[in-house]
Amino acid sequence: MDASNKIDLAEITESVRKYALAAVSESRYKHSVRVAETCARLCRHYGLREDFGYFCGIAHDICKNMEGDALLKIASRDGNKIDALEMERPALLHGRAAAVKLREDWGVADESVLEAVANHTFGKAGMCDLAKILYVSDKIEPGRENVTEEYTERLLKMDIDSMTRAVVKESVEYLKGRGKEASAQTKAFYKSLKKKEKKNATQI
Repeated sequence: MDASNKIDLAEITESVRKYALAAVSESRYKHSVRVAETCARLCRHYGLREDFGYFCGIAHDICKNMEGDALLKIASRDGNKIDALEMERPALLHGRAAAVKLREDWGVADESVLEAVANHTFGKAGMCDLAKILYVSDKIEPGRENVTEEYTERLLKMDIDSMTRAVVKESVEYLKGRGKEASAQTKAFYKSLKKKEKKNATQI
């Protein structure tokens, strides 16, 4: 993908969309479209390229229906460690595997896009704004239970970090309410956002 060439991006987006349509369930595909539309909307609102946002959304779950062995094999090619939780539940690697496929099969080289897709499940401390927006979009797309337009508009009144922090907090609390614990990566992500908030407050 040539970041400066909108025609190339449009062609790759359509190719990935067709792949997603064939590779995942109908409900998962519809979710991906909603995430793509939400991500494009948020990118437009915050001054990022909305075509990049749409692409990330349509691509983020292309490996969702893969078997565990395949996910482990593909994700391992990104050079990062596969932790105990991911070994136990390979489905959690679908974002990392998708980023590898985008790079290897479609020639996507933009680091912000690859980072966004790879980390949309857990988040990651220090992520770029596009990655934060994809993370949020996956959680607040309109097909999600209890997500309303009023809720989305309220988030859009915040800056990117504040919006992301609010959504991560809700995700952590949701898991806690179900007797589950957020991953170490998500906790580190949330901690980094809170630390940034305190630093910004001190500077004001």
